[in-house]
Amino acid sequence: MLPIRIDDPRDPRLADYRDLTDIALRRKLEPSGGLYMAESAKVLARALAAGHIPRSALVQEKWMPDAAALLAAHPDVPVYVVPATVAEQLTGYAVHRGILAAMHRPELPAPEDVLAGARRVVVLEDIVDHTNVGAMFRAAAGIGADAVLVGPRCADPLYRRSVRVSMGTVFQVPWTRLPDWPAAGAVLHAAGFHVAALALADDAVPLDVFAAAPPEKVALMLGAEGDGLSRRAAAIADTVVTIPMRGGVDSLNVAAAAAVAMWALRV
Repeated sequence: MLPIRIDDPRDPRLADYRDLTDIALRRKLEPSGGLYMAESAKVLARALAAGHIPRSALVQEKWMPDAAALLAAHPDVPVYVVPATVAEQLTGYAVHRGILAAMHRPELPAPEDVLAGARRVVVLEDIVDHTNVGAMFRAAAGIGADAVLVGPRCADPLYRRSVRVSMGTVFQVPWTRLPDWPAAGAVLHAAGFHVAALALADDAVPLDVFAAAPPEKVALMLGAEGDGLSRRAAAIADTVVTIPMRGGVDSLNVAAAAAVAMWALRV
């Protein structure tokens, strides 16, 4: 590990951490993929275990032992040691999770490669809330979905908040981006998946009925908060599935609905 103590938030070596939005980070090194931020020791540990490569790290003095242990296999990675006030000036918020690391974004695999050998996958169309995206990845990891595929306008799973809410499980669940509809439907069907759209519809099949005798390979498709699935996405569904509700409530939050459906369809 290369500890470098810095007291000036204007130091050019701290540029990766200075007032950068996640979009700016993603574009920083394009076209090779850009950066993302791994925040906390647990998240960084999972990112490193997945083979992701750190560009640098930012820590406060008290977290140096944790940083040394995590980055032992990356002795050439600079670790910038800064006071708490400098860290807050750089990022715009109080950094209290031990460590921040600027990570190189891995190249996303082809959808066909992610789908190969999978039996249960989750497809996210236009989910814009990063908390929901992170929660769905955590459910996929914990309940056992084989992969998550996100649409072109879906929130970035590597956005800092998505990563944090997922507890770093975005690094252990295989995922990639799909093309737009109807091409995405063609990819799923070519891989042998029955597309089950989770939506409200008069002809929807209750989840427990669908789960009683499910197809061998199911792609569970969920749409945007509020609006639900677009017409183009719904058009490629083989079955519309709904979660029966009580108490005058018509639906669950999309992340909660995804977790319930994943559990019902677990293999």
